[in-house]
Formats: sequence, structure tokens, C-alpha cells
Amino acid sequence: MARLIGLIGIVMISFSAIFVRLADVSPTTAAFFRAAYAVPALFVIARLLRRQDRRDSRAHWMALGSGLLLAADLLCWHRAIESIGAGLGTVLGNTQIVFVGIAAWLLHKERPSRSALVIIPLVFLGVALVSGLGRPGAYGDDPLAGVFYGVLTGFFFGAFLLVFRASNRELAPVAGPLFEATCGVVVGTLAFGVFDPRFSLAPSWPAHGWLVALALGSQVTGWLFIAHALPRLAALETSVQLLVQPMLAVLWGRLIFAEYLSGLQWMGVAFILGGVGLLSVRGTIDSPLPKGAMTGVTADVEA
Repeated sequence: MARLIGLIGIVMISFSAIFVRLADVSPTTAAFFRAAYAVPALFVIARLLRRQDRRDSRAHWMALGSGLLLAADLLCWHRAIESIGAGLGTVLGNTQIVFVGIAAWLLHKERPSRSALVIIPLVFLGVALVSGLGRPGAYGDDPLAGVFYGVLTGFFFGAFLLVFRASNRELAPVAGPLFEATCGVVVGTLAFGVFDPRFSLAPSWPAHGWLVALALGSQVTGWLFIAHALPRLAALETSVQLLVQPMLAVLWGRLIFAEYLSGLQWMGVAFILGGVGLLSVRGTIDSPLPKGAMTGVTADVEA
């Protein structure tokens, strides 16, 4: 059952970038309403499970703070989607596993594994290839900008995961930390909205229909399903399942928006997903992180 629940959740979040493109609003507007529409549902679920949430006040504030990092992640990701498409923008966000490995090295003095030292340069070679290297036929209105924002997406998503996991070392029901992080997204996107001339709080149709689908389908249901299922699956099976999400995002992008990638970009996708898959299975460090540092939601996805 856990396998099926996890797969359903991954399929649901694979539509996230599609909903963002269909909404056709500014990156800040999409990020704000993705969170704002999700907050009431997450609040109800978190309240129902509050007796099982034994985290201290520091953990609650840490979860809220992780939402600020998630806000930056979503803003960069939505800019990447605008510049290079739903499929490639999602693939680039999965570089977060590289940044998590680097953070473990710098912050916890965890030595990178030999396989990581070989694979990480190949992942970044894939990132370069996704840009199209200035060749004609590369998909995207601005592939170079898309790659820039896509890599920033990976950086901020990796930072979010580290802080979010640390906020739930007690393994409380994930609805509580996810509600607090989502509130942090609302605060963060409102702050960034000052610098976005296209940011709008006025609902419009059908844009906000897609944003409601994004909030309830991805931010609420998809994340809760994944958070429930993946810790109950074997590490190898978890890694394989998580790679379904960016591959489906590329497929949806092609089917719905006719995102026809160049040969170099397809090669870049193969390098990134292959590298991320190997790093997920083999790990990025030779010894584990300190107890609890990476507990909680285990996800190598950009959603």
C-alpha cells in the first residue's frame, strides 16, 4: 500500500509545473496562491493530529523559517519554467541532491564518497547541456536564464529540505511542519511581491482554478502522500520512485505544451537524471549525517 500511495503522490506533484504554466501568472503570484490556497486544508489536518505533535517551540519556528527558503525555491523554479519550460525546469530542480551533499561536506565535515566526486561533475555537465550551449533548436525562450534559475531552484530546495527535516526530528505527523512551512511561503512571497510588478492578489479565471489545483493537488495531497509513503519504502525503491516525477514532467511538457527538446538538451536530461539516480542510491557521503539531521520528508523532487 505504501508503494501505491507514494506513486500516486509523485504522479500528482509531476503536474505542478504544468499547473504553473497553465495559470500563466507571475512567478510570485503563483508561489503565493499555491501556499495561500493550501493553508486552510493543512491547518485542518494539522489540528486534527495536533495531539501527536510533540515538537518544541524551536522546531515550530524552524519549520516556519524553512518556508522562507521554500518561497525562494518556488520563485526561482517558476522563473525557470517561464524561461526553459515545465519539463526542463523540473529536471534542473532535482540538482538539489548535489547541494545537500555539498552542505553535508561543509557543515558536518562529511567526506564526499568517491562515486559522488565522479558523478557530481557529470550532473553539472548535464546542466550545461540543458542550456543548449547557444545552439539553434534549443527549447526555451531563454535557455541560459532557465538554467540559472533552475540551478538556484536546486540550491534553495536543498536548503529547504535540510531545515525542514531538522524541524521534525521527533517525526511528528508531517501535516504540522508542512502547514508551518506553507505559512512561511505565504510570508516570503508577500515580501518578494514588492519587487514583482506583475504580482497580483486579484483572483481571475481560469488562472486561479489552476492555482487551486496546484495547491490542493501538489502542496497538500501530493506532499502528504509522499511524506507518508517514502519513509516506509526501501532506499533503492524510494530513489527509483522519486525519479518518476521529473520524467513525467518532461512527458507532460511535451504532450501539453509541445516542448520539443534539442538533442543536446535530451543528453543533458539523461546526465542529470542518471546522476541524481546514482547519487540517491549510492549516497553522496562516506558516513551518515548526525542523527536526525536528514530525518522527516525524504524527497529528491521539485514540486
